[in-house]
Amino acid sequence: MKALCWEGVNKVAVENVPDPQIRNSGDVIVKVLRSVTCGSDLHLLGGYIPFMRQGDVIGHEFLGEVVEVGPDVRNHSVGDRVVVSSFIACGKCWHCRREEYSLCDNGNTNPDITETLWGQAVGGCYGYSHAMGGFAGSHAEYTRVPFADVGAFTVPESVSNERALFASDAGPTGWMGADLGGVKPGDVVAVWGAGAVGQMAARAATLLGADRVICIDKYDYRLVMAERYVGAETLNFERTDVGAELLERSGGRGPDVCIEAVGMEADADGAQHVYDKVKQQLRLETDRAAAVRSAIYNCRKGGSVFILGVFAGVVDKFPLGAMMNKGLTVRGAQMYGQRYTPMLLERMARGELVTEHLATHTMSLDDGSQGYRMFKEKLDDCVRTVFVP
Repeated sequence: MKALCWEGVNKVAVENVPDPQIRNSGDVIVKVLRSVTCGSDLHLLGGYIPFMRQGDVIGHEFLGEVVEVGPDVRNHSVGDRVVVSSFIACGKCWHCRREEYSLCDNGNTNPDITETLWGQAVGGCYGYSHAMGGFAGSHAEYTRVPFADVGAFTVPESVSNERALFASDAGPTGWMGADLGGVKPGDVVAVWGAGAVGQMAARAATLLGADRVICIDKYDYRLVMAERYVGAETLNFERTDVGAELLERSGGRGPDVCIEAVGMEADADGAQHVYDKVKQQLRLETDRAAAVRSAIYNCRKGGSVFILGVFAGVVDKFPLGAMMNKGLTVRGAQMYGQRYTPMLLERMARGELVTEHLATHTMSLDDGSQGYRMFKEKLDDCVRTVFVP
């Protein structure tokens, strides 16, 4: 079968790879109908995740049709249209029983790497390096889905492929940020990043009752999208004093909840951006944390900061003093997709959550290299590139 594979820093190529096979009794094989790029994929392409091997199939956000089922699968049959959570979880371990699915004890087949990196192993993820299990990704004609009764969800007939696709990762990631960030009715919420995840976090905050939701980005086309489809207020951080504006829009206190949806390659203004980028390129720090710093500095005293963007290792100039002295609650996690996806599909069916606009460019898997270039360089106002095998 054809698949889009990692070939080195900033290099992807379509290759012929073996068809996936049922390996365990709870597996299904899915014929991929739609697979979409994600901002965290750019960290792979940039070489910031050092556990990729040449020929690894990338991609982790997808929807497809079940074409083969293992003997112990109970929730799915051949022909079902399913959306699949990007993190692989067993559903039975201590963390899964607490609905902390990306922390699954059994989803990662290479636990030694993350035990060394982070002290403990986390769950597995499709197409996201051997540190996360070495699973083949979704930019392919077919994908094996382990623990399918836990991680795959039947899509309602009324929900289109383009809408349901974003219940795989971007939707549940954004919702988790608002939910675990503690958004309550009447809150003022600020979201750093107006890409797919940031927009989903902003929409979730609105649906959870926030009084004002403000998206912060430097790309006007993404801010326009956040206003039009999500109903958020917006700030361009290159043209606005973000701190002053957030104080003005929150009665002088600062936002109650700040959600960071940018990740390890965050941009900033002026000397700070140069400082971070040079240190990252020299591997003196692994991640650029400008958006995290801004969220912590601008959050109100006693407020909550949730980090949704993907980070791999260490950052410089983390504002620990601000966090401690302001009494902030700071959390972060990879998304607990299995907790949120069924609810999101129901909201999509009712029209409460609209996501098709995020798929700004659709192309064949054969054009994968061009699709990632457009996505990385923000060409033609690209928000997400969808591949149709």
